Parts: sequence; C-alpha cells; structure tokens
Amino acid sequence: MTSSNRSVPTRPIEFTCEAASAQSVLLVGDFNQWSIIAHPMKRSDDGRWIATVPLTPGRYEYKFVVDGQWCCEPGERDACCGGPDRVPNSFGTMNRVIEVQ
Repeated sequence: MTSSNRSVPTRPIEFTCEAASAQSVLLVGDFNQWSIIAHPMKRSDDGRWIATVPLTPGRYEYKFVVDGQWCCEPGERDACCGGPDRVPNSFGTMNRVIEVQ
C-alpha cells in the first residue's frame, strides 16, 4: 500500500486589526480551533496589529480578541457588525469571513 505525502500548499495570509489604543490583540478562528493562544498579533509602528497565518485554500471564519473582548472590529457592536465579509454565528454575534484561493 502506497501513501501520498503531497500536502496542500499554504499561502501566508496577513490579518490586520485597527486598535491603536489596545494593549493586546489576538487572532482567533476556525483555522486555529478558536484558540486564544495560537496567534497573538504584533503591534506595528502605526498602531495596527498584524498576524500572518499560513492557510490552505478554503473559507475561514475569524474574530479578534481586543483586550479580552471578542469582536469583528474594535469599536463596532459585535452583534450587528454587518458587511459582505461577516456572517452570523451560533452565539448571536458575527464572525468575519475570508476566502483563500
């Protein structure tokens, strides 16, 4: 029996969060089982928070955890932050969505 070790190629995907006054920002999503320790974001000189995650092609849902608060985007009411890149979740709030080609 022969097995193939061909893996699906990943692409580095950069996530950014505008939260200049935040002390910490974490990236959580279905790509890391919603882990609050897997992808801490780093603050850039301009106050944006950035994390780069290698992802395979597919559709992913995610959020930010800004100073302990889960949100789609800082300053938005999470239950109603609408837009084409957001979908409702089972908690009555919204998740952001990204499609990786």
